[in-house]
Amino acid sequence: MSSVIGIVSVALVASLFMSFTVGANSNSAPIAPAVGANALSTLRGALLVGLVAGLGAIAQGGSISETIGHGLVTGVTITPLAATATLLTAATLITIGNSRGYPIPSAFTVTGAAIGAGVALGGGFAVMTYAKILGFWFAIPVVEGVLAYGLAWLLLDETVSDTLSIPLLAAGVGYTLANVQLSFLPAPQSEQGSIAGVITRQFNVASIGLGEAGIVLVGVVLGLLTLTVVYWQLRRDVTTGINRMLVALALVVVFTSGGSQVGLATGPLEAVFESSLGLPSLYLLALGGLGILLGGWFRSPRLIQAVAREYASLGPKRSIAAFIPAFLVAQAAIALGYPISFNKVMISSIVGAGLVGGSSDSAGISTTKTVYTVGAWVGSMVGGTVISFALYHTLAALPGLG
Repeated sequence: MSSVIGIVSVALVASLFMSFTVGANSNSAPIAPAVGANALSTLRGALLVGLVAGLGAIAQGGSISETIGHGLVTGVTITPLAATATLLTAATLITIGNSRGYPIPSAFTVTGAAIGAGVALGGGFAVMTYAKILGFWFAIPVVEGVLAYGLAWLLLDETVSDTLSIPLLAAGVGYTLANVQLSFLPAPQSEQGSIAGVITRQFNVASIGLGEAGIVLVGVVLGLLTLTVVYWQLRRDVTTGINRMLVALALVVVFTSGGSQVGLATGPLEAVFESSLGLPSLYLLALGGLGILLGGWFRSPRLIQAVAREYASLGPKRSIAAFIPAFLVAQAAIALGYPISFNKVMISSIVGAGLVGGSSDSAGISTTKTVYTVGAWVGSMVGGTVISFALYHTLAALPGLG
């Protein structure tokens, strides 16, 4: 019994370490375009990363945590020892990447490590789940690159007024935010609700004969409210309005990144919390949110600088064009429960937006840095699988742990 408690304790510490690493690594990327556009200082950006990503982790982290904890291997329940092997492997690899100045994709690393430990435990490969996740991953750079390029082209087109294009984009973001599922909002017959859903029920919008369409109507109203606020800001001062829009989008994306990334740290412990501790997963998400907050505060400035300065030098408009696809893709991943690398999400958007107005060289994109990063993406997943598999067997062979 004491050995089980000890392993669970190590697994909890490993989860906190992993969430700290995620906060320093993956959640740093969303704020980088705002820093690169000089709308925020690096230190202020790091402070906001910790606070907002930590909140997002608690509010939206449940679906991806569930996938990591239960969906990557078949036939076995992840044990505390397997969870420990997974988290130690992933956190160590990501920390090494951080120390070298290269953002290692947390999703690839954790997914590989979880598969390696699960197979070492005797589980089978969840092939259909892998196919769906890999398909989503392969689609990210294409979808994001095209969307970011198109939005940057629109925003930089001098024939289109900023007071038209930017408020319309803000309205779309506002509508999406109104409909995302949040853990702390109640909903009938479900665990989560949305802002639009709560308002619909609170004011009994369905009573006017719209039914479920009432939620859509409330979302549209909130989107139009967002449009009005942004339009008013731009009418007062265009430069100030664009910078405020940029910072607001940065915070929205950081919030989303917390929700999409915390599951990478908490997922391996889902089964442990259910079977060994008997605690609800919200406590686990809170632990992950705390780690993300601390990681964002203490370790993210270097990574923020790396993404903001070395991948592309974006102005405010191209930064806005990079944020919106990243936000939409990450919210889709959360809704589907697919783990994603937020480094990959942000870099794909930055590259797409950075290509507008010239070649990759004139946009300030480092080709060498990008090639190294792609290599890290592939190597981290394969390496995570092999190392985690070996680490589990090593730990299992130790007296009292097997």
